[in-house]
Amino acid sequence: MTTSLASLESILAHPRQLSEEHAAVVRETLPVIGAHIDEITPVFYRTMFGKHPELLRDTFNRGNQKLGAQQRALAASIATFATLLVDGRSPVDMLSRIGHKHASLGITPEQYQVVHDNLFAAIVEVLGEAITPEVAAAWDEVYWIMAAVLIDFEKALYAQAEVEPGDVFRTATVIAREDVTDSVTVLTLGAAEGSEMTALPTFRPGQYTSVGVVLPDGARQLRQYSLSNAPGDGTWRIGVRRVDATTTAGETGCPAGEVSSWLHSHARVGTDLQVTLPFGDLVLDAADADAAPVALISAGIGITPMLGMIAHLAATDPARTVLVLHADRAPADHVLATEVSGETALLSDAQVHTWYETGADTAQGPGTVHSGYLDLGAVDLPADAHVYLCGPTAFLRAAREAVLAAGIDADRVHAELFAPNDWLV
Repeated sequence: MTTSLASLESILAHPRQLSEEHAAVVRETLPVIGAHIDEITPVFYRTMFGKHPELLRDTFNRGNQKLGAQQRALAASIATFATLLVDGRSPVDMLSRIGHKHASLGITPEQYQVVHDNLFAAIVEVLGEAITPEVAAAWDEVYWIMAAVLIDFEKALYAQAEVEPGDVFRTATVIAREDVTDSVTVLTLGAAEGSEMTALPTFRPGQYTSVGVVLPDGARQLRQYSLSNAPGDGTWRIGVRRVDATTTAGETGCPAGEVSSWLHSHARVGTDLQVTLPFGDLVLDAADADAAPVALISAGIGITPMLGMIAHLAATDPARTVLVLHADRAPADHVLATEVSGETALLSDAQVHTWYETGADTAQGPGTVHSGYLDLGAVDLPADAHVYLCGPTAFLRAAREAVLAAGIDADRVHAELFAPNDWLV
């Protein structure tokens, strides 16, 4: 690898500052932009997809677009970056998460111009005369400062992977499939026969790959899946939870997951899949730098990156103190429990605690079983632990608050949510 972690963080930590004149304008207009963001973003996406339908077809998550999740994420990222910029606070965590997602989608520098042109056209259309030349110039500078940092960061990620910008797509073959529950399937991937790779690339524990499938209407849709095995043997394991359509009060709520449904129906041993090189910043780098304890806290399918971390620690640092704390609805919903039990058995100082909302009295483990929701009061969380969190939004917010209340420094807490706005948590 040609770019160090410190070099990557340095790119994010020192963005160019706004001019004093533009900073004053941004401070003054932030409330106005924020108040109209839900009007601006639909116009922006409608205009951009009208001019560039290939972006919705092949890059953006159509399900998130239907729900407005991706729209809110992009708008929130720009507004949040502007706030951090004028307040002099660090945007490292936010930009790192966005940059890794962009690299996993193969985003290239020229696409920032497409976003810029359509976004600012939407702002002018919605706010009209309120967007004076001075206001437009100030927000234009905010956008290009953020874009410049992300472009440099993503170029560094591509250089670290030793590929040209955007050249992240490869072909993998399903070499094993296990249906662990009615809704969760574990796929093991290997290098495709006849490809330029004899093995899939290595990765850092906790990272993910984007899996692309071509759907019946010709669209190529991408979704990220965490790698749940230890790196090094040339294979990847991913856990795919099928997302079923939900309804609320007789109306359509969440649409069915297009990629997860396709994988459940069509991915068999021998199936070729389009995948990207691994990216993601919920990794063990900080923990690898010292001998402090590691606490892995997850819920539901959030166990997948944690299992990769456990397997890595079992293979490389089996004497490390490790706490594995997991919450799930019921024992039948707890995927990869056997694998977690097997990997933690290889650690000489590991504690495993599991919380079930129902059925705890019938559960066989792994580790100590509790009834109800995750409760950090039931464990001794070392003050110097590196803490990793992964799970649904509500769980992640509550767990992070509990970890901080337990006395863990915020810079030792690392979180990921499988959603477009995960950096906001």
